[in-house]
Amino acid sequence: MQTPWGDCPVSDAHVHFFSRTFFQSLGEQCNKTAGEVAAELGWTLPPESPAALAGEWAAELDRAGVTAAALIASVPGDEASVGAAVVAHPGRFFAYAMVNPLAETAAAALEGSPALHALCFFPAMHGYSMDDPRVQAMLARAGSLTPAPAVFVHCGVLTVGVRKKLGLPSRFDILYSNPLHLHAVALAHPRLRFILPHFGAGFFREALMLADLCPNVYLDTSSSNSWMRYEGLDLKSVFRRALDTVGASRLLFGSDSSFFPRGWHAEIFERQTQALRELGIGAGDARLILGENLQRLR
Repeated sequence: MQTPWGDCPVSDAHVHFFSRTFFQSLGEQCNKTAGEVAAELGWTLPPESPAALAGEWAAELDRAGVTAAALIASVPGDEASVGAAVVAHPGRFFAYAMVNPLAETAAAALEGSPALHALCFFPAMHGYSMDDPRVQAMLARAGSLTPAPAVFVHCGVLTVGVRKKLGLPSRFDILYSNPLHLHAVALAHPRLRFILPHFGAGFFREALMLADLCPNVYLDTSSSNSWMRYEGLDLKSVFRRALDTVGASRLLFGSDSSFFPRGWHAEIFERQTQALRELGIGAGDARLILGENLQRLR
């Protein structure tokens, strides 16, 4: 892709893979069919086949000039969808899957899908702490695998706009969202790479402290980062502080793309590359952030 630093391979570390299972799950919660949910949201209903949806994403990324993307299965138990995407397009996608460690079937995500590139934990959504014994058991098992999957942990403010649009409650508990809860956890599992999306989503200072203390913690840059209003920051300032504390080698570009017909969220990419350009970072650091760091997490 053409960037301010010339032709640069871009790999997106944060794309939601809204499969048919995702729409069916929402429909079950509001007594609607998957098609009715899509119509109410104004989104395109995905094909039943995850491989077909992966084909649509591959074509979309081709149009945008994006080399690869991490696809996040966004409901627990849907790891087969992103697994199918990886099989259909080898080397193009990373398989990320949301897990709820409180569910009896949580371990199946690892045992049934050993090719997962990352387990995604949403403590505020499901109501647990990352030091819960059930979480620790999953992390210990993940750390025993070769290669070990990354561990994506959503901290900070969690809002799910789709639930609000459908009139569904979002009973999340932000008390489970502090990145500092991960300090002892990350130190206890040095083989695992921990990823915090959205710069910590409002716990930016705490995310920087955690990453400074734990060399196996990475920050993903995804979304509009609307949490900046809590701290009076702009995107350029956020990148400057992150680069000063963490360095370019542990920042992962992400767009937070999710649905069609919007497709890949190019505006997020433009905002972030503009901020990095204004900071005057070199081509080497830009290539790390925009893709090479994600590729090294395989």
